[in-house]
Parts: sequence; structure tokens; C-alpha cells
Amino acid sequence: MHRALPAERSEAVNSRVRALLPSGADYAGLRRSWPRDLAAGITVAVVALPLALAFGVASGVGAAAGLVTAVIAGAVAAVFGGSHVQVSGPTGAMTVVLIPLVAAHGAGVVYPVAILAGVLVVAAAVLRVGRLLAYVPWPLVEGFTVGIAAVIAAQEVPSGLGIAKPDVDNAAVGAVVAVGRFARHPYWPALAVLVLTMAITALLPRLHRSLPAGLLAVAVATVAVRVFGLSVPLLGALPAGLPVPHLPAFGDTPALLGPAVTVAFLAALESLLSAQVADGLSDRPRYDPDRELLGQGLANIASGIGGGLPATGAIARTAVNARAGAHTRVAALVHAGVLALIVYTAGPLVGQIPMVALAGVLIVTAYRMIDQRAVRAVVGSSAGDRLVLIVTAVATVAFDLLRAVLAGLIVAGVLALAQLSRTVSATAEPVTADGLDDDAEHELVKRHVLVYRVDGPLFFGAAARFLTTFATSSDVRVVILRLGSLDMLDATGARALADLIDDLEQRGIVVLVKCLEPAHARMLRQVNAPPAGCPADHLFGDLPAALAHAQSHLAVGA
Repeated sequence: MHRALPAERSEAVNSRVRALLPSGADYAGLRRSWPRDLAAGITVAVVALPLALAFGVASGVGAAAGLVTAVIAGAVAAVFGGSHVQVSGPTGAMTVVLIPLVAAHGAGVVYPVAILAGVLVVAAAVLRVGRLLAYVPWPLVEGFTVGIAAVIAAQEVPSGLGIAKPDVDNAAVGAVVAVGRFARHPYWPALAVLVLTMAITALLPRLHRSLPAGLLAVAVATVAVRVFGLSVPLLGALPAGLPVPHLPAFGDTPALLGPAVTVAFLAALESLLSAQVADGLSDRPRYDPDRELLGQGLANIASGIGGGLPATGAIARTAVNARAGAHTRVAALVHAGVLALIVYTAGPLVGQIPMVALAGVLIVTAYRMIDQRAVRAVVGSSAGDRLVLIVTAVATVAFDLLRAVLAGLIVAGVLALAQLSRTVSATAEPVTADGLDDDAEHELVKRHVLVYRVDGPLFFGAAARFLTTFATSSDVRVVILRLGSLDMLDATGARALADLIDDLEQRGIVVLVKCLEPAHARMLRQVNAPPAGCPADHLFGDLPAALAHAQSHLAVGA
């Protein structure tokens, strides 16, 4: 067997590292596509501005942090990420994670958590974890999205009604409390601005899909508040520029590892899902999942150092970028540059935006996060898929994202194992005359020999069912097990097979085995189970030889 020499291993490592780093190929075709990239970047920036502000406010850190995240993380992920049209920044799903974290530890905790999460995501890229996304069930992803959308909308209900956020941990409970308080002491101007913002955000795209509905809704609401002199909370003044990068204090680092793992998991999952969506909307080459993780990890590290929030690939902004004709990463870089320009030139104007208007934009955004066609497809597919979607969605609303995903994976795994266990079968087959000398021998063998073909996976989930499928009569003296179609065998399955053989032999029935795979024989040896340890003359490569041997046993016993 050839062993890789140190030089070969070193070259393989270098090749892998080069594949994760930016190259000139990332900007192939830019000479022709730069006008489209420029236009797409500006379009995405217009869409991203109200969302970045709103997610910053919703997280509890502030609007400025949302803009900083969109600028810094958006630029770094554009350069180092694995997708040509991905747009990164603050997202609603990440906000759901950050709110309880900020409530427990204060706003300053998001910066070290972003850095730690970024390091974890970079490590995942180096370990080539990106391809594991293929093992996340689709119903889980849809349930996860439905749950996040519900939490985002619930979080914005107090701000949308002009009510102080209730002191409760669960967003859904907080929304119910806020509605109750509003019912007792309604403040109609806040509700009017909320309805106006939501109506514009929801209806404008029906007139023309390219209209920046969120930005126009915020602008109209801001003007209405000023013209009518409505007393609603405003966003407030923004800094006149980006913060000076610095390494934040980490404090009790072990206590931050749990939240950092949750943030890293979410950053990886949402970014890879967003990049998958981008592949379907763009004619660019498929994204590299491991490089995408590297880009998102570096983006989170840079965002934490630069005073921003943890970031992920943003599905809505990525879709706008692709549909606007983006061809290279320059579009996402232009998006970040335009937002940086707004930070330096339009801070006082942005500060006049009503908080209620941002809440309205986010509520509509939460609704649009749900792919209703996909949800209907999952719900209509099978009872198991419906259960996974419902469990994941309910757990997201009731608990947190990490526990919701784990619950969804557990339910999906149990259902998959149950379904897989039903595919194992042991089928009695008719005895043929192949390998027998005459009709009399054939009749003798037919009366006293039973042939079973074992199909499918024989593992812990199927072992009990496997044992119940066998039935023999008092006339049977030889059983031939055809194992050539056995797909999988684990220790529990091997033990079940051994128990079957022991039971048959204790009843005086000879067991012959056909086509035992080497891997299955090794498993049987490891658990000290026959037929790996049975006599060599009881193992056969074809059925005629096994039948002939069975006939010899019958002749001896006659």
C-alpha cells in the first residue's frame, strides 16, 4: 500500500489551504460585469439599511452596531467567502440568539462572543465541516425558519405598539403581555405608524418587485411623524463614523463558550443555507461550503473587533443581490461601501427614524422569511416530516435555537431509524433443483430444507423485528441463510443473527450460510458470534453448493 511521503502530504495541505483563500478567479468577468455589480450593490444597500438598523436595535445593542456589522462583516465575507453573490450582515435569526444574551450579560458581551464564534467557524472550515449541511433534514430547516420568524415578529410587538418591553424571557409571552397592556392603555399614534409602515412594506413589492419597500416605508413613516408631530420614540443620533477597532475584554471566557457555540452553529447553518439559495438564483459556479465557513468566521472575528454584532449570510439580501444581476463579489463590497458612506454622512438624518417604523419593517420581514410553498410541501409530504417541522418550530419559540435544532434532529433521526428498520426482511424462498442429482433428492430437500434471503440493514433498530420474521416447521432439518443482500450489520444485528443461529442449532437444525461479506464476517467475529466462527464447510459462495451440502446432511441423518 502506497504511503504518502512528507512532501506529498505537505503539498496536499498547501493545496487545501490555497483552495480556501481568495484568488483572481473570484473576479473573473469583472471588466464586463462591473456596471451590473455596481447597480446590484447599491440596490442591496438600500434594502439592507433599514434591516441593519432594525436588527441592531432589536438585538439590544443599538442601531449603530447593526450598521457596523453590515459594513465590516459584509466586506470581509464578500472577499473571503465561498459564494460569489452572498451578502452578509446582521440577521433576524442571530437577533433571536443575542437578545437573551444581552439581557443576561449586557451589550458588551456580543463582541467577545462574535470573536469566539468566528474562531469556531474558522476551525469548522479547516476541518471541512461545511459538507455536513447535506445531513440536515429539509423539514427541520423549514421548521427552524418558521420558529425564527415567529420569534422575530413577537419581539417587535412591544416596540410596534409603543409599549416598554415586558421583563420576561420568552418573546411570545412578552408579545402577549404587551398586547394586554396596550388594550388597557392604548396609544393610537404608535399603532397608526405601525400599520402604515407594514402596509407600505407589504404592498409596494406588488406594484413593482424592485422597489425598496422597507426604505420607502421608513421614509414615509418618518415624514408622517414629523408633519403630524406624533410623540413616538425615535432611533436617536448615530456615531459620526465607524468605531476604532479594538480587542474587547473577554472576562469569564468559559461562560461565553456556550453562547459562542450557539452563535457559531447558527452563523454556519444560516450562511450555508443562504449560499445554497444563491446558487439557485445565479449562474455563477457553485459555492464552496468550507470556504464560505472561512469567510463567515473571519467576518465574525472582524465584526467583534470592529464593534459589530455576530453576522451570517442573509438570505433576503443575497436574493436581492442575485436578482439585481450581481456577477462578482464586487456587488457585496459596494453594498458595504454604500452603508459606510451613510454612516459618515447621514447619521443625523437616520437618527430621526421612528422605532415603531423599524418594528413594522421587521414584522413584515419575519412573515416573508417563511417560504409558504415549501412549508405546504413539507406538511403535505408525510406525518413524520410534519412532526419534525412542528417540533422544531415550537421548540424555537418555546426554548432557544440550539435546543430546537437538537430536538428536530432527534425526532428526525428516530423517525428515520424507525423507517429504516422496516426495510429489513427475511423471505422464505422456494428450493430449486440446482446442484441436486435427481428429482427424489429435490423432493427430500424441499421437505426438510428452508432457504431464507435476508435483505436490508440489520442494525439495533431492526434486530427485534428480524427475529420475529423467522418461522420453521418440525420437518425442517437444514436452514440456509442467504446474506448476500444484507446492506448493513452492526453489533446488535450481529448478536440477533447469532441468537437466531443458536436457537436453530439447539433445535437440531443445521445452519448454512451463503455469501457472507468480509465486513459482516469481521463484525460477527468482533462480537464472538457465528456464523463467522462456524465450520468452513458451512460457508458457501453460491446456492447450488449450499443445497448440495444440505442434501448430504439429510442423507447422513436418514
